[in-house]
Amino acid sequence: MEPHSPAREGHGRTWAKAILLGEHSVVYGHPAVAVPLHDLRMRATATPVPGPSQLHSLGYHGPMDASGPRFACVVRAFEAAREFSGCLGQSFEVTTHSDFPHERGLGSSAAAAGAVIRAVLDACGRQASREELFALTQTAEKVAHGRPSGLDAAATCSPAPIRFQGGQMHQLSQHIDHAYLLIADSGVHGSTRQAVGGLRWRYEQDPQGIGPLIASLGALAHTGITAMDRGDAPALGAAMDQAHDVLAELGLSLPVLDHLTGAARAAGALGAKLTGGGLGGCVIALAGDQDAERVRSALGHAGAPATWAYRMRTSEVAA
Repeated sequence: MEPHSPAREGHGRTWAKAILLGEHSVVYGHPAVAVPLHDLRMRATATPVPGPSQLHSLGYHGPMDASGPRFACVVRAFEAAREFSGCLGQSFEVTTHSDFPHERGLGSSAAAAGAVIRAVLDACGRQASREELFALTQTAEKVAHGRPSGLDAAATCSPAPIRFQGGQMHQLSQHIDHAYLLIADSGVHGSTRQAVGGLRWRYEQDPQGIGPLIASLGALAHTGITAMDRGDAPALGAAMDQAHDVLAELGLSLPVLDHLTGAARAAGALGAKLTGGGLGGCVIALAGDQDAERVRSALGHAGAPATWAYRMRTSEVAA
């Protein structure tokens, strides 16, 4: 493709995600279920500028090439999008704005990468298919997580809940309504790379002991898919509770996460669990309409520095 100069400021938008079931086991070929949190947005702008490219993101303001390891994923997304668009000769000022914190298991790295990619493509007037956008985001995610499953890249741009397995995304029928998913920040930064790498090491050392636990997480994801299709909120909540117990047995929880899940259940949640990589990050809780505010308040009183409420929305798989 011939290089060309973009004529406008570009914009991109993605959003947060929460893994309902199947985190970690998805890396081993099992399904995972994720819900896009459309109210928690990640926005990016890409403005053509002369001189070196600049980045304004998460408190950093300066040259793109001096942003350091923390921003390596965003920088890789930027470079991949410039290359794809034929704009390698054009510098940009890239700015991101996020409604949700990073390193909490909400998909911030994939959301930021996806928003930046979309902003650069928009600035360059370059169209991309869903598959191409996914591949570009995965290129950046490999910098952040080493061997990403692709779940975050898929969920942070999906219009509906998804089943993700073996690199393939499928939208799910979701018939649970009159319910909320409450998200509570533990205040502890999680590290997906550390959690995934640690579990892989344990699995390689003890496949007979760890393998069945990983498989049980996959089985619970199947249970959750069926529950969502049937509109059975109690069954989904029970699967979430069981999944948290398995994740804790795998060494991926922390006392603060166990404390928050316990507080949510005591306040009437149908189920509660850690979400994402673990070792920090967020807890999610499923609650009916009448109990949601009480559960959210209980999570705050239990020490969560921030909470969010997402209303479960029905969706159908297109024929």
